[in-house]
Amino acid sequence: MDAATTPPDGGRDLVVVGGGIIGLAVAWRALVAGLSVTVLDPEPGDGSTHAAAGMLAPATEAEFAEDAALHLHLAGAAHWLSFAADLEGATGVGVGLHASGTLTVAHDPDDAAMLRRVLGLHTRHGVTSRELTVAEARREEPLLGPRISGAAWVPGDHAVDPRAAHRALVRAVTSDPRGALVARSAVHLEQDAGGRVTGVVDDAEHVHAAGAVVVAAGWASGALLAGVRDVAVPTRPVKGQTLRLQTAPELAPQHVIRGLVQGRPVYVVSRPPAEDGPWAGTSELVVGATSEENPDDRLATAGGVFALLRDARALVPSLDEAALVEVTPRARPATPDNLPLVGATAVPGLHLATGHHRNGVLLAPLTADLVVAGLTGTWFDVESAAADPGATLAALHATDPRRFVPPVQDPRTPDGAHG
Repeated sequence: MDAATTPPDGGRDLVVVGGGIIGLAVAWRALVAGLSVTVLDPEPGDGSTHAAAGMLAPATEAEFAEDAALHLHLAGAAHWLSFAADLEGATGVGVGLHASGTLTVAHDPDDAAMLRRVLGLHTRHGVTSRELTVAEARREEPLLGPRISGAAWVPGDHAVDPRAAHRALVRAVTSDPRGALVARSAVHLEQDAGGRVTGVVDDAEHVHAAGAVVVAAGWASGALLAGVRDVAVPTRPVKGQTLRLQTAPELAPQHVIRGLVQGRPVYVVSRPPAEDGPWAGTSELVVGATSEENPDDRLATAGGVFALLRDARALVPSLDEAALVEVTPRARPATPDNLPLVGATAVPGLHLATGHHRNGVLLAPLTADLVVAGLTGTWFDVESAAADPGATLAALHATDPRRFVPPVQDPRTPDGAHG
């Protein structure tokens, strides 16, 4: 960890509250844009970034009646290739981008019927995917289990290693003389007489003065901003659990595998064999998909671990031979409409980058570029972000942080209309 407890001297152009993958992506892109930046986080990267599997999966994460989310996620995936290349070039640290597509499988006939419905959703939105026969799926992935009722190939859904990407971002921020990563918690924001945000007070009562503040504190963002007028941040924790296993490379799937097992979603993400360390020569497998409306108590449940292993091994039986080395429960930040809060608020000097729910890793590069464009007053090229600029623009508008602030009514009549 390269975080320091001593804050830098003098004010900064920007303070970012939150040192997960989103906060550090914003900080790095801001440094590239010429700003000086301090990031505050007592344990950078120890929240949902630490648990995330890193799927870049706009198509296989698609939900019915959530068109804005789908187009937002498509734009997020489109940003990752250049973001990864830029970050690896700047730091020399690999981010584990695995651009080999995703194999989606269905366990029983009902699961196969649901999979076909999702493929129909893809067709309506111009997303590339195609149904496979079970035999075709086995040729793509010989490790699939014997009870598979359907499959599909989604070539544009990939994966990245969030922990590796976070390490690269830490290096990018801390190696820049204008960047600092300070291991302190933000306690409250400072505002001037006109209401403009002018800095952040940390838990050592140090004031980090700044021209602007970006809050990227995950599900805790709402509590931090509870006392700030004219902003509403209804983030809540949604707990998930992931498992990490180590196995021989020949027992690791060659593709990201997403599946439905009796209606329950599950995924298996494999990493390339480790080159060094205690697991050198073995491949990491990340298994997940639990989602619980529970607080971030950091406690794994026996039922959650059992359910993940049961469903994952139904799709990939070779998991039985793997070593279970880590169980990681963390809470993701969710909002009432399942869309993030990205960009400037109605409060001068205050910007948000939070509420990304299950897609924080996927949306980190896009969020960073959007926020930095707002901070610097530069143009964000929507046409470069997706094949459908109109739908993408509508999706970006849907992330407006001001959407949960109640409208100001004229007190002269109950409904705000003039008499």
